[in-house]
Amino acid sequence: MTWRLPFFEALDGAERILIAGAGGGFDVYAGLPLALSLRDEGRTVHLANLSIVNLYELARDDWLEPGIAAVTPDTAGFSDYFPERTLARWLASTRWSDGGGHLHQLPPTVYAFPRTGVRPLRSAYRRLAKRLRLDAIVLVDGGTDILMRGDEAALGTPVEDATSLAAVNATPVPTKLVAAIGFGVDAYHGVNHVQVLENIAALDRAGAYLGAFTVPSHGREAALYRDAVAHARAATPKRASIVNGQIAAALTGAVGDVPVNGRTFTEPLFVNPLMAMYFTFELAGLAAQSLYLDRIRGTDDMLQVSHLIERFRDEITPRPRMPFPH
Repeated sequence: MTWRLPFFEALDGAERILIAGAGGGFDVYAGLPLALSLRDEGRTVHLANLSIVNLYELARDDWLEPGIAAVTPDTAGFSDYFPERTLARWLASTRWSDGGGHLHQLPPTVYAFPRTGVRPLRSAYRRLAKRLRLDAIVLVDGGTDILMRGDEAALGTPVEDATSLAAVNATPVPTKLVAAIGFGVDAYHGVNHVQVLENIAALDRAGAYLGAFTVPSHGREAALYRDAVAHARAATPKRASIVNGQIAAALTGAVGDVPVNGRTFTEPLFVNPLMAMYFTFELAGLAAQSLYLDRIRGTDDMLQVSHLIERFRDEITPRPRMPFPH
């Protein structure tokens, strides 16, 4: 018997796929191994990201539609930090062989969404889905705090993730999935990973958990991902991604308190093999588990999202923090 993960079964028949970073910054990089693998299968794969730079400073010609900037290697501005352009430049310079004599490349355009509330972001996703005729959206998170439902001891950095989750949940595309990679990295922001596992178990009971799988560290996808992360670190040495740095380190077999991007931290890091695993879910099922997502659906900016999450937290008693029993 051959086992096939439900995540990939859910993508059967999807020819035009958007891999989108949920949490801003370098989150879209967390989707690169998936994007590379799907491109090898002959799918059309696009990349997008919720941006944390002030996209409104871009030239008018950089805007594809309201709420959607098309960032290319030549997009001007933000010399010291512009993850979407950094990725576009890496994409433009990178081709790989599938082993059968065919060269592949991902499109060197990264679609960037401004930091808004749910309503404008939802409209932008809908416009992009229509323009690209998408069959599927895979929302990716570097880390696992997108799995927080709201009553945990700590939520990590929930504002951007929750905004993206609510926006994509209301976007009419046939297949909508979530993939989170980097189990453990959110300890830096106080996330209790026993509660992450409890949430995954609850999603499994609800039928929304689509399985977990490791990016093979000696495979082409891992090598290209590590190269992209190294390229980004060189391009933005003062603001390199801690999350992707840890995932890339895990994909070399590193373990423990490994220096990441030449930086040290007051709390020791624990790079480990679980950081190289994707945990995957039906997006609608994950959204249904959130205890506050319905409160933020009408928001126009992220300050509103933040205030509503804080108000929700003031009304509840969080689940107590739990130590790993092993």
